[in-house]
Amino acid sequence: MNSLTALSLSIGVLAGLATFLAVGPASGIFFIWAATIAWAAFFALGGNNEALKNTIICGIFGVFMAWLTAIQITNIPSTIFLGFPFWAAVAVTVSVVVLCFAANIPQLSSIPASVLGYSATFAYLLQTPDKLNKEVLLSVGLSNPLIVISLSLVIGAYFGLYSAKLSALWTKES
Repeated sequence: MNSLTALSLSIGVLAGLATFLAVGPASGIFFIWAATIAWAAFFALGGNNEALKNTIICGIFGVFMAWLTAIQITNIPSTIFLGFPFWAAVAVTVSVVVLCFAANIPQLSSIPASVLGYSATFAYLLQTPDKLNKEVLLSVGLSNPLIVISLSLVIGAYFGLYSAKLSALWTKES
């Protein structure tokens, strides 16, 4: 079969499996939206073993930077001079500059993957009730974004790898 058909089918089949996991046995600990972010990043970064490594390492680095920033944000008092929104914005600004500047380190050079991990973490924290608090951020459980978003990104990156491998298998001529 041609490569586009094979890739479409492999992604579709594995997307069905990922959906089953996300709404079934792994519900609440595997987030399909975070996984598909990493899955897409895998292909955007080249769809090869180097892309897998960069997606995982830089994605988790982005999660880590967002997690650190979120902890700092929870320390900002609501009555602070210039207001909470201003100081939260400053915290994000500084952390994103550090995240991007870290691309000088070869292992952290994929800024897009780092930003996707960062964004996925804040999506989880800001859109899921009662997650942006110290108790969750400092917990050693699956509600902690450092753990659960990293896990979803890693699984998503591997779904990308497996969809590429399955597509390649289906495009081989007999």
